[in-house]
Amino acid sequence: MDSMTKYAAIDIGSNAVRLLLAMVSAEEEFGLRVKKISWMRMPIRLGEDAFLRGMISDERACKLTKTMGGFAKLIDAYQPVAVKACATSAMRSAGNGRQVCRRIREQTGIDIEIINGRQEARYLFQNRHQIMTSPEKAALFVDVGGGSTEITLFCDGRVQASRSFNLGTIRLLNNRARQQDWDLMKSWLKKITRGHEPVEAIGSGGNINKLFKLAKGRPGTWVSLKKIKKIRDELADYALEERMKRFYLKPDRADVIIPAARIYIKAMTWGRCEKIHVPMQGLADGMIRVLHDQRVQAQSIGTQMHAPAIESA
Repeated sequence: MDSMTKYAAIDIGSNAVRLLLAMVSAEEEFGLRVKKISWMRMPIRLGEDAFLRGMISDERACKLTKTMGGFAKLIDAYQPVAVKACATSAMRSAGNGRQVCRRIREQTGIDIEIINGRQEARYLFQNRHQIMTSPEKAALFVDVGGGSTEITLFCDGRVQASRSFNLGTIRLLNNRARQQDWDLMKSWLKKITRGHEPVEAIGSGGNINKLFKLAKGRPGTWVSLKKIKKIRDELADYALEERMKRFYLKPDRADVIIPAARIYIKAMTWGRCEKIHVPMQGLADGMIRVLHDQRVQAQSIGTQMHAPAIESA
């Protein structure tokens, strides 16, 4: 196997669509190492259609198809050994989600897999943080997306409980979060964390990455629940335009960051977490690791993986 192997991953979320081009190497001393070569994000907001209307509109379907066509050209230039594209909550919720995916495959050659909450969590698990395997503390992994929140409790390296909730930033922003989902998350978190002390959170997603930076968190460290609350309150003090200027936020981040903070704060409070670690890795990173594992397994049994042919849009 080459010392560095190229892969591409596409994450089609409720708020944005992301392309990650990466190289992976397996080294005896350091284990698996992933180097990000390029990262592109397009804020298409599929969730605003899916959660409000139950369908992806023609306008957003067209934007998504054009974006995927652009990604296809970048992937073709990069020449990875394998490509994976996954769609999450918005495409799951949209009545025409599979139809949109077929259209994209026909026009760009990119085959999109619509994954459920458990599959999404499995990809996220690949970005293993050291406290996931700690014998001294439990880890509560929280990934907040536009349409759903995936939460998993780890104890001594093992999954103790895992669940997906219909609580996401786009749902909250458009008043589509149901009280029963909040109640379900609260009771479930209190139940699964009982008897596991201490519990520390691991945050995943673009919003917690930004909250962590605003809290002046440093790589490899954590920030407190109290600090996250303080940053949330500071953000909430300003209207959208002023919030963008004062905190250097993009428009599609400035409006969802407060709903995201609300979900993280509630998850940490109900899960009795006073600290949150933010490794700055997400779904696409986990997909890259899975692609590499699949290639290693395929080579061990004498088969071969190939990247699918990508057509220009």
